[in-house]
Amino acid sequence: MKIWVDADACPVVIKDILCKAAERTEMITTFVANQFIRTPPSRYIKFVQVARGFDVADNEIAARVETGDLIITGDIPLASEVIEKGGIALNHRGELYTTENIKERLNMRDFMDTLRSSGIDTGGQAALSSSDRQAFANHLDKILTQSKRK
Repeated sequence: MKIWVDADACPVVIKDILCKAAERTEMITTFVANQFIRTPPSRYIKFVQVARGFDVADNEIAARVETGDLIITGDIPLASEVIEKGGIALNHRGELYTTENIKERLNMRDFMDTLRSSGIDTGGQAALSSSDRQAFANHLDKILTQSKRK
């Protein structure tokens, strides 16, 4: 298993959790972004900078992901593609995307896009809370522990 991080919109606190987990588990963790992101020196932590542009980082991750890899993303279409390829997708709030819930998430995303394009203010996501960070860390630890057992 490798960990791929859609790093352009990844909160700093989540990046820190991922870097600590990479060191602790000796799991290759690659941050992919279209702008430079500082990462700590480590043989387990990598950074790939892609060209600027819509979905360029997502496309890079989708092209590299293999069955069993873990992807950290808030991008629902990317999560869907990863699941189709046999990967695991976890968002920054600790929600695991699955074959059972991804279609519902895609439908809701499309619905909200339609509302926004018609001029309705749908608001944004709430700030990342301490319970979100804890849920993320717990899910990440569970996934990595299960991976090490295999």
